Amino acid sequence: MAILVTGGAGFIGGNFVLDWIGHNDELLINLDKLTYAGNLQTLESIAHHQHHHFVQGDIGDTALVSRILLEHKPRAVINFAAESHVDRSIHGPGAFIETNVVGTFRLLESVRAYWLECTEEERNRFRFLHVSTDEVYGSLGPNDPAFREDHPYQPNSPYSASKAASDHLVRAWFHTYGFPVLTTNCSNNYGPYHFPEKLIPLVILHALEGKDLPVYGDGQQVRDWLYVKDHCSALRRVLEAGRIGETYNIGGWNEQANLEVVRMICGLLDELKPRSDGKSYADQIRFVRDRPGHDRRYAIDARKLEQELGWRPAETFASGLRKTVSWYLDHTDWVQGVSSGSYRQWLTSQYHA
Repeated sequence: MAILVTGGAGFIGGNFVLDWIGHNDELLINLDKLTYAGNLQTLESIAHHQHHHFVQGDIGDTALVSRILLEHKPRAVINFAAESHVDRSIHGPGAFIETNVVGTFRLLESVRAYWLECTEEERNRFRFLHVSTDEVYGSLGPNDPAFREDHPYQPNSPYSASKAASDHLVRAWFHTYGFPVLTTNCSNNYGPYHFPEKLIPLVILHALEGKDLPVYGDGQQVRDWLYVKDHCSALRRVLEAGRIGETYNIGGWNEQANLEVVRMICGLLDELKPRSDGKSYADQIRFVRDRPGHDRRYAIDARKLEQELGWRPAETFASGLRKTVSWYLDHTDWVQGVSSGSYRQWLTSQYHA
C-alpha cells in the first residue's frame, strides 16, 4: 500500500507528510518541484525513513507522474501542489495559472489514466484528495454567515481565481468521468515550518530582528485561523471516510482580525523572549498601504465535517499560536536556512509604506 502526496515539501504538505509518517506504516511518495516555498529541511527528520520516498518534479510532468504511479501503485493521491501567496499572484499571475490550473489538469489526467488501468477493487478503493482554500468563496461582510460548502465561488485575486479553477476541474472530473475525488477548502493555516512571507511567521521574525511589523491598511481584515496539525488530522479523516464527490470545509472556529493577531504575537514574545530595552514588540507595528483586492473577511462553517465525520480542531487560537511562537524560537536553524537573499530582496520590495 502507498499514497502519493504532491507539494509535500511546502508548508501544509510538509506538515501532512510528517503527520502521516507518524500515524501510518505505508509508503508515502512525496513529489515536489522545490520552488521557493518548498524546503526539504522541513523533512529532515524523515530524510532516511523507510516509508518516505521523495521525488523532485512537477505535477505537470505527465511522463514523470505516470512513471511514479505505475511503479508504486498508490491507493490515493493528495494534491497540495500550488502557488499560494496572494501578493506574489498580484505581481506575477502567470505562475499561478500554470501550476494551479494547467498543473492540476495534467495531474488529473495522469492519475485518471492510471486509475482506469487498475482492477475494479483498486478503482473502488482509490481516492484523489484535492486540497484547496476558503479564498475561492470571496469576501464576507462583518455580519454575513460563514462560508458553507454551497457558497458561490467569487474569487478576488489571481491566486484565488486559479484555485477556484482547479476546484472546478476536480468537480468536473468526478461528474464527467466518475473519477473518485474529494475536495477540501481550508481557512488560513499557521504553525511550524511556515514560509516567512506569510503574516504570522513574518511578524515573529521581524519582531525578533527589530524590524517594523507591517500591517496592511487598518489591520481589521478578519481570518479564520486553523492550526496546521489540526488541518492534517482533518485531511486524514476526509481521506478515510469522506463521501466521493463531496467538498468539506475545514476551519478552526477562530476568527481574528490581523491587527489583533499581530498584537497577540507581540504579547507572547514579550513573555517568552523580552526585548533587551524592556519595551513591547508592539512598538514595532507599522501600518502600510493595503494591497489591491484585499478581501475583508473569511470565515469557515465546518459543521458538515463535524456532523458527517466527527472532526473538530484540537487547538484554540491561543494554544496554537503559543505553540507556533515557541516553535520559531526553538528552530532558528530552519529559519536561517529558509531566509535566503532572494527572499529578503522580494520582501523589501513588497512591504513598502
